[in-house]
Amino acid sequence: MGAIEKFDAGLQVRREVLGEEYVNKSLSEATELTFPFQELVTEYCWGSVWTRPGLPRKIRSLINLSMLTALNRSEELKLHVRGALRNGCTKEEIVEVFLQTAIYCGVPAAVESFKIAKVVFEEFE
Repeated sequence: MGAIEKFDAGLQVRREVLGEEYVNKSLSEATELTFPFQELVTEYCWGSVWTRPGLPRKIRSLINLSMLTALNRSEELKLHVRGALRNGCTKEEIVEVFLQTAIYCGVPAAVESFKIAKVVFEEFE
């Protein structure tokens, strides 16, 4: 698959997981300086990795939640909690991930993740 095909495939997956509105906004607000990053993320992250058949999107989402908690990336975590719900993760599964991260990443990191998840869960209800 060439770069253009990976970008197109990545754009489709990115929109399905993160939401059309978020992705369109990211692309439309990109500048000459930041558009190459949007291309890189779309092609490499979403087109090369998220499209691989080895893991279902649901599992990829749960893995992302644990990594983003470990890295303390609140804004990305909020985005990916929404994506996890879109990918079929249940609230209970997300809670279990954050309980697991409390042990391996630290309680303060998990506390922040639970706060973010609570807000997202309320938005989805």
